[in-house]
Amino acid sequence: MYDFSNFGFGTRAIHAGQEPDETTGAIMTPIFQTSTYVQESPGKHKGYAYARGKNPTRSALEQNIASLEKAKYGLCFSSGMGAIDTVIKLLKPGDEVIATQDLYGGSYRMFTKVFEPLGIKFKFVDLYDASNLLKHVSDSTKLIWIETPTNPTLQIIDIAAIVENVKGKNILVCVDNTFASPYLQNPLLMGADVVMHSATKYLGGHSDVVMGALCINDTALFEKLAFIQNSCGPTPGPMDSFLVMRGIKTLHVRMDRHCYNGKEVAQFLKSHPKVGKVNWPGFADHPNHDIAKKQMKDFGGMLSFSLKDDNIETAFEFAKSTKVFSLAESLGGVESLISHPASMTHASIPKEEREKSGVSDSLLRISVGIEDANDLIEDLKQALN
Repeated sequence: MYDFSNFGFGTRAIHAGQEPDETTGAIMTPIFQTSTYVQESPGKHKGYAYARGKNPTRSALEQNIASLEKAKYGLCFSSGMGAIDTVIKLLKPGDEVIATQDLYGGSYRMFTKVFEPLGIKFKFVDLYDASNLLKHVSDSTKLIWIETPTNPTLQIIDIAAIVENVKGKNILVCVDNTFASPYLQNPLLMGADVVMHSATKYLGGHSDVVMGALCINDTALFEKLAFIQNSCGPTPGPMDSFLVMRGIKTLHVRMDRHCYNGKEVAQFLKSHPKVGKVNWPGFADHPNHDIAKKQMKDFGGMLSFSLKDDNIETAFEFAKSTKVFSLAESLGGVESLISHPASMTHASIPKEEREKSGVSDSLLRISVGIEDANDLIEDLKQALN
């Protein structure tokens, strides 16, 4: 297989991990829809024995995603939560995780409802100032779990500073890179140990597949994660792997449009008299904007905001009034979506905890798609009237 590691992002997105099918010359990696593989003799096979362990379509995708993150290894899972679950299974009872205070509701639910009862401790900490981490690190701390930008308030966390603060302490740093995508940000290059993606979002890009991914450079760590993946079985099927691989081929093109449209929409909302605070890392007054400029290529297509009429009923009415923006969970697809985090993606987080991180009952989150920007703005304008 040709090595595309030194090529540009767009070339890697289209070619890395893939080559024409040996049998037919098909330019697209085939969907190897099989559960098992014929062996030449017991234990002697061509690298594939049972599809939970390995599948050629999934293997091509794992190599492709690893290339985008500048990683040696990639692992794919049946969902983003399956990927997170696998990372937490590296730990044992008594170990401690320090997580971003502003955190995806599904991650918070897994941490507190599934793993906390099993004896793993979780602290949710404001990491806007990376030095704040040091106040909370203990001898039991084994993992730092961060999102940047965070979901849904778009807080920016200094990845390199977090890594520096735990250097030499035998603590893993894992970054949920879903909001940025590997096109805008590569945490492994800043010293992170693991990068996690909900590949459902920007990597797939078309709202037609659910998948997760991990990218790793350390061989021993990769082997531990791969062992858990195979043993516990949260692996995606070949059709889903094919869909994400197809989606990735246009990731760089889509992300450029997401970023452009995101900027246009953010600036419109900020200037509208009925809109209150707008969270978008591209604004010069956004907290840690300078960090975002340093560690991201651009500012992405995600933003959140509140109306000046700051109550939940008004937020609901606005969310139901858009025509081009669809009221739905998830993000990162070609179509624009609007959601109400407190009742949708973050409903599992207690109200008091949500509000500590800025997730009020009136906050709305927007995933800006790749439609014509003027149409998106006109849609928001009519919903605000």
